Amino acid sequence: METRQRLPRMTDIVDKSTRSRMMSGIKSKDTQPEMRVRRFLHAKGFRYRLHVRELHGTPDICLPKYQTVIFVQGCFWHRHKGCRLSYTPASNVKMWQAKFKQNIQRDRTNTRALIKEGWRVIVLWECGLRKSGESQLAWLPSEIQYGNSKLVEWPCETQEK
Repeated sequence: METRQRLPRMTDIVDKSTRSRMMSGIKSKDTQPEMRVRRFLHAKGFRYRLHVRELHGTPDICLPKYQTVIFVQGCFWHRHKGCRLSYTPASNVKMWQAKFKQNIQRDRTNTRALIKEGWRVIVLWECGLRKSGESQLAWLPSEIQYGNSKLVEWPCETQEK
């Protein structure tokens, strides 16, 4: 039986305050995937409100006319099930797992609250928005206008492995 040699745990190459500043620079609004969806919807004639703080979870896009909100979720932070982008970093695993668990619980709570208030929720995952071209979102306008599902996630976990 071959024994594996364990590598020593890597220390961060920057100090705590520098790492904190770097992490705070990670955008939560106006990300490339979000901008792609916004440009697509605007070109299709949809008008919307952005980051409505009065709604649970502060949805990225709110379409009051259709009683629909859209979240553009990052696969890593929001744990898109089955997606290659939703990995767990090797260092400080317990901290990451706790953080991810908290994010998932918050997302579920916000989604339930929005649905209870009569909103339809569409979750668009980052991995589905990485490819360029409008054809990937061609289904979205009809889903917004005529869909009757209270919760829609795209792509679903079976499409992105």
